[in-house]
Amino acid sequence: MEISVYPHQRLCFPGPHELYFKNLSKRKQVMEKKENNRKLRVCVATCNRADYSKLAPIMFGIKMEPEFFELDVVVLGSHLIDDYGNTYRMIEQDDFDINTRLHTIVRGEDEAAMVESVGLALVKLPDVLNRLKPDIMIVHGDRFDALALATSAALMNIRILHIEGGEVSGTIDDSIRHAITKLAHYHVCCTRSAEQHLISMCEDHDRILLAGCPSYDKLLSAKNKDYMSIIRMWLGDDVKSKDYIVALQHPVTTDIKHSIKMFELTLDALISFNKRTLVLFPNIDAGSKEMVRVMRKKGIEHHPNFRAVKHVPFDQFIQLVAHAGCMIGNSSCGVREVGAFGTPVINLGTRQIGRETGENVLHVRDADTQDKILQALHLQFGKQYPCSKIYGDGNAVPRILKFLKSIDLQEPLQKKFCFPPVKDNISQDIDHILETLSALAVDLGGTNLRVAIVSMKGEIVKKYTQFNPKTHEERINVILQMCVEAAAEAVKLNCRILGVGISTGGRVNPREGIVLHSTKLIQEWNSVDLRTPVSDTLHLPVWVDNDGNCAALAERKFGQGKGLENFVTLITGTEDQLLVEGMSVPKDEAVGALHLIQAAKLGNAKAQSILRTAGTALGLGVVNILHTMNPSLVILSGVLATHYIHTVKDVICQQALSSVQDVDVVVSDLVEPALLGAASMVLDYTTRRIY
Repeated sequence: MEISVYPHQRLCFPGPHELYFKNLSKRKQVMEKKENNRKLRVCVATCNRADYSKLAPIMFGIKMEPEFFELDVVVLGSHLIDDYGNTYRMIEQDDFDINTRLHTIVRGEDEAAMVESVGLALVKLPDVLNRLKPDIMIVHGDRFDALALATSAALMNIRILHIEGGEVSGTIDDSIRHAITKLAHYHVCCTRSAEQHLISMCEDHDRILLAGCPSYDKLLSAKNKDYMSIIRMWLGDDVKSKDYIVALQHPVTTDIKHSIKMFELTLDALISFNKRTLVLFPNIDAGSKEMVRVMRKKGIEHHPNFRAVKHVPFDQFIQLVAHAGCMIGNSSCGVREVGAFGTPVINLGTRQIGRETGENVLHVRDADTQDKILQALHLQFGKQYPCSKIYGDGNAVPRILKFLKSIDLQEPLQKKFCFPPVKDNISQDIDHILETLSALAVDLGGTNLRVAIVSMKGEIVKKYTQFNPKTHEERINVILQMCVEAAAEAVKLNCRILGVGISTGGRVNPREGIVLHSTKLIQEWNSVDLRTPVSDTLHLPVWVDNDGNCAALAERKFGQGKGLENFVTLITGTEDQLLVEGMSVPKDEAVGALHLIQAAKLGNAKAQSILRTAGTALGLGVVNILHTMNPSLVILSGVLATHYIHTVKDVICQQALSSVQDVDVVVSDLVEPALLGAASMVLDYTTRRIY
């Protein structure tokens, strides 16, 4: 098999003379010194078939340089369990001497068994580490076994090199992975995003190596023209390349019940799809026993279309996925390694939801029906995608070996965190004590964009106004520029910005911060994510809501609705366009409510009639609200409110039931209800969290 790489794909990994070793002359001296010094004693501990596929290339590299390294191999976890294939044998077949075998798994495949397995490993590992006395231990990934390894090494003052830190998936593995990161002294990451995550977690940049995934060294150099013999061995003599499926699904430990149901739906969909399928048994996480029961209940092990296996050697497994018509499941292999071949992948559920993926991956995050999974199979099966190098360029191991050689054992063992600078004794700083808690408020009007710094008391400290551009891209850019300018000015005004509130016309999804559909006044403003760009730019929480809702929130916090349990706010907006003698309207300005009022004051009968008609219609609407909702107050807001108030009250007296005629109708006294309402979302929520 030959692997082709599309020429348009950009490599994101530094060369051997870039970034990490550019100005590190000290490391070069350390490497030269080691040539005449003792070897670096490296302990590699592997817990399961998955982590061995990442660690094996490093182990081969260490073994190839005996003048620099001594290698000790410790095997534990599911490697030593028959039900999971006794995969320690593949380590022996690779001609590695296993120094220690530790039986650390407490059977049960539930949450308690995982905890007990960690405890058992913690009990057994100290004797091993005391005997081996490694200079450095290499730990991979995010498994509970790896957490026991890292904890033991850290407490026994052994340096830790963590492989694949900084990544995000979507289960308890995230928490374990990041916990190992905090214990580890050195980090080898696979992607640029993972590197940035590690830096954000206050890890020392000089101790982070962006190397790529070690398994990609083998994937991108795999050339086995006899792959058909491997396919026939595992799937049968009558199976052709690209005409079978590989399925690998594991339990999600934070939602075991749902993941078992999802596995059942997957098997039903695969049975209906009617293609030869290689099904690998799940890993040893809590819930795996129930998943195996599902397989046996459906007769998968005896079904003519299925081959169920506990383990496939990695060299053969990569040939199987490279020539499959599709891979389905929730294994990290699907979203990482399989991208190297462009094989189509269906990623089910949330187990890998945070992973970076190539275009070959189709996500079915809510895999809650057989039909949905079956549709995904019809969409993906048999396609061919470009090869992806997101996770590696095939040169990870040389970088890792060079990184290991550069480690100075004379440096202090205690790791240091690179925290961002903070102001000393800030609690004693009078400027901090007197700082005004404030919000940035944004109002997206049809004509203007307005941004204001609003204090806790509803005072508009400073306001910025710019013309609202017509295009989406220009509008976003202007909003961001205005917010950045206001946030910088807030520092000078001694205002601490707690967050950003955005008021906009149209239908809004406040939970997601998305404008679903806007009014005609705001063009190109549908399905727009406002929260993400503003939050990413200012590093502040962002709230978004409809301008009508914001006006009501403003009344509740700062206006006439303050202290009331229930009230209604009605916004009086723009009317039809009118031009009469005596009015002056700029050429590019649309005729609106203010022009209607001006026309009425100048005696225009049509304008006066429109105001009466609209006021009567509004009054009837208020009567309906009084009858159905029974509010304690009605607040009219907007530039036309004062012109409608008397007509509305007259209609209530004439049309409403006597029981609601005493409900007061008032005109809002807030000058900027949209801005104040946007600010109230921030101030109410953030101060509730702080105090």
